[in-house]
Amino acid sequence: QVQLVESGGGLVQAGGSLRLSCAASGRTLSSYAMGWFRQTPGKEREFVAAINWSGGRTHYTDSVKGRFTMSRGNARNTVFLQMNGLKPEDTAVYYCAADVVDTGRWPPMEVDFDSWGQGTQVTVSS
Repeated sequence: QVQLVESGGGLVQAGGSLRLSCAASGRTLSSYAMGWFRQTPGKEREFVAAINWSGGRTHYTDSVKGRFTMSRGNARNTVFLQMNGLKPEDTAVYYCAADVVDTGRWPPMEVDFDSWGQGTQVTVSS
């Protein structure tokens, strides 16, 4: 497994932007497909975005397409989620995840991700 740490969450007004970061301690993430998920109290965890090992392929849930962009950092141990045009319904705890075992499936499913961060809170006010 890989130890992942998310950052960048916070409180923002509707229409604003946030950039989430996910970093691995002491390891590169360049070999793994990575994903972002989110969860609100009382609801199932929801897939948000994924990026393949090279950064050449991305996949998004329909509700964030055109607003969110997932990318890899040049340092190869960080991935980002740029969130623009935020809406109150985007409010959630956002989790970063890694497909360390590498199932090879694309787009990956939630069960493919075997390392998870602790999450960062994103709150969008109306």
